[in-house]
Amino acid sequence: MSHGTTSAASSNRSSSNSSSSGKRAHPYFHFLAGLTSGVSSAVLLQPADLLKTRVQQSRSSSLVPVLKSILSGPHPVAALWRGTLPSALRTGFGSALYFTSLSSLRQVLANATPAAAGNDGHSGNSTSSIPVRKSSSVLPKLSNAQNLITGASARVFAGFVLMPVTVIKVRYESDLYAYKSIASASRSIYASEGLKGFFSGFGATAVRDAPYAGLYVVFYEACKTRLNKLLSSSSPGSGAAVDVSDGRGRHASFASSATINASSGVLAAGLATSFTNPFDAVKTRLQLMPGKYRNMAHAVRTMLKEDGVKSFFDGLALRMGRKALSSALAWTVYEELIGRAERFVERRDGDKVIV
Repeated sequence: MSHGTTSAASSNRSSSNSSSSGKRAHPYFHFLAGLTSGVSSAVLLQPADLLKTRVQQSRSSSLVPVLKSILSGPHPVAALWRGTLPSALRTGFGSALYFTSLSSLRQVLANATPAAAGNDGHSGNSTSSIPVRKSSSVLPKLSNAQNLITGASARVFAGFVLMPVTVIKVRYESDLYAYKSIASASRSIYASEGLKGFFSGFGATAVRDAPYAGLYVVFYEACKTRLNKLLSSSSPGSGAAVDVSDGRGRHASFASSATINASSGVLAAGLATSFTNPFDAVKTRLQLMPGKYRNMAHAVRTMLKEDGVKSFFDGLALRMGRKALSSALAWTVYEELIGRAERFVERRDGDKVIV
């Protein structure tokens, strides 16, 4: 009896390495982890977001004059963090919805294609005595195409649900409006533009977010794979340092995982941002001046005519820096929280089996 129970527990633990990220973490874990990571990044990096919006709002705006204008005001700190509440709501709940839907979509595809989740893309043998998941990721391993599709779909869904908050956030950050509260902003938008005002720029946002999020997940997973291999090859006996599912060497595992996830987040965000900044510039103009820019096509033509190609890359450095930091922070916090939740549930289930 004890041998059978021990064998079952051992089998349960060894097999959980390839499936724990999808099976063991309840969706509310992903929601709470995404909410925490999103709020943290939004509050810390709000000044960069505000400066990006100010720079993108007009052809006459540039970073140094905008920053000097804010700092010369009576309350420079409060001015730099203007719009933090709608930003935290939008980014926090947006991240929660994004990570929850992304995890669910990835798990569906992983279950539908067990070969993709059962190996790391180099061998068809998934029954090796070495743990299958030799990476810092808590998400199922998918192909590049699947990463692209799931990342894009999850981001567009979250963007649509949070679009009204996004519009308010952007207008709070701009100096074209003087909203006193979220309630007054909502009333003003509805009175002047109707319900569709809350979805201004959604087309440009979706066109920006879908490729950005899809490319981000592809680059993020690719960077983690490369960095895991580099760390494995450069550290003798590094299996315990890289494999987050190994109970031994756990502190080294956490350190290496956080470093890998943060570094991958910075690299992936920089690459994805450089490809999608023109859509972000168009989106900002549509949300700030819907009367002038009627739709995405009209906004593109007007921006080209009035400001030239340069206007599509306004705020690129700010957005790239903010995205790199926010993505690194958000994904590192998210994966660490989910990893801890999974290990807690696994230990609890293991104790139940042994007893």
